[in-house]
Amino acid sequence: MKKIYFTLLLVFSCTLIFAQTTKQQAKLDQKAKEMEAKVIEWRRHFHQYPELSNREFKTGKMIADHLKSLGLEVRYPVAKTGAVGILRTGKPGPTIALRADIDGLPVVERNSLPFASKEKATYLGQDVGVMHACGHDTHIAILMGVAEILAGIKSELKGTIVFLFQPAEEGAPEGEEGGAALMIKEGVLEDPKVDVAFGLHISSQTPVGTVTFKPEGMLAAADMLKIKVKGVQAHGSAPWSGVDPIVVSAQIINGLQTIVSRQLDLTQAGATLTVATIHGGVRNNIIPEEVEMTGTLRTLDNTMQDEMHRRIKRTAENIAESMGATAEVEIIRGYPVTYNSPELTDWAKPVMERVAGKEKAVVIKAVTGAEDFSFFSQKVPGFFFFVGGMPLDADPTKVPSHHTPDFFIDESGMITGLRAMLNLTVDYMNNPMKSTSTGIKK
Repeated sequence: MKKIYFTLLLVFSCTLIFAQTTKQQAKLDQKAKEMEAKVIEWRRHFHQYPELSNREFKTGKMIADHLKSLGLEVRYPVAKTGAVGILRTGKPGPTIALRADIDGLPVVERNSLPFASKEKATYLGQDVGVMHACGHDTHIAILMGVAEILAGIKSELKGTIVFLFQPAEEGAPEGEEGGAALMIKEGVLEDPKVDVAFGLHISSQTPVGTVTFKPEGMLAAADMLKIKVKGVQAHGSAPWSGVDPIVVSAQIINGLQTIVSRQLDLTQAGATLTVATIHGGVRNNIIPEEVEMTGTLRTLDNTMQDEMHRRIKRTAENIAESMGATAEVEIIRGYPVTYNSPELTDWAKPVMERVAGKEKAVVIKAVTGAEDFSFFSQKVPGFFFFVGGMPLDADPTKVPSHHTPDFFIDESGMITGLRAMLNLTVDYMNNPMKSTSTGIKK
């Protein structure tokens, strides 16, 4: 009889918890609907007035003022122009970081939106247009909405939420620190001590209402490549009297392409290597003394990344030596792999399916783009996902990609991001994981 009593008590308790959870989820969804118009209004403001990396002065202040109006503990400026808001519920529970990036790009906007950017700035000594051509304006607005909703139901929450509004995701200007690395250096994950981090990115080529993600390496590590080829200057009519660094560079470029296509085990992980610029010479009949090439390499595995660095150096130096020239190779490590903790991704999957529906919560293959959310997920278990921003009637092969003048986001997709961040946060408060992995395995 006692066994039956305890079984019934357990069933009743589980039913009660399920009912309370379902009620809370419905409340979050309703709050998101009520917040949608305000989120879109914020997004349009930030879109119209974008600012470049480490120059987000007005953007950061507006965010900080909003967080202060919600009664949060606010730290501003952080990492030069960023803002951090801390919501302490006063009840024991996990500490969850939610991140949005806030910078625009040196791109001239080319569309007819009534809130299109007309902003100008100086970038690398040149006058440029400024545009939110990667959707960071939507990220800011979504997280501001999340902060307002959660601050409004503080009494129903437990634990602590850290809202990270991060500048310079696109990279700090040359000679400056910035971005996630600088935020971490300034202690945003330590006081309070963060347990997990969630981040999102809008996608112009993913249909509205869809969320996409994958466990482990989701976005690539991005490194910058510089190669200086030094020859011997000569008259163009007598190439035998010098060493032509342009011809040497051509052979090096061809040799580099065999590293990915013939030397790396691509069944383990993908990789790309691109030489994007080549500069040398000033006149049609003068063989120059030096040529400089720059490019990018993307990898999804740490061991492969190290091996690629070694092979690039060997290939460039040996080809140059074989032709009587020298090659100086410099590889600058950029963003690491954006790594989703497998355990946390497994935990998050049913939440994403509930938010978007099973058919629209899609596990994807790795993307060779890069994200500096990766620095956060090196330090604490992270989960990063994409939110659809492409109109449902659009052809994904024809819509403008990110970082282009015609980049476009359907604002009706933003509520999915709002709901996803709300549900991930509250679900994790109520059901935190005991242990999850960080970083990326060798």
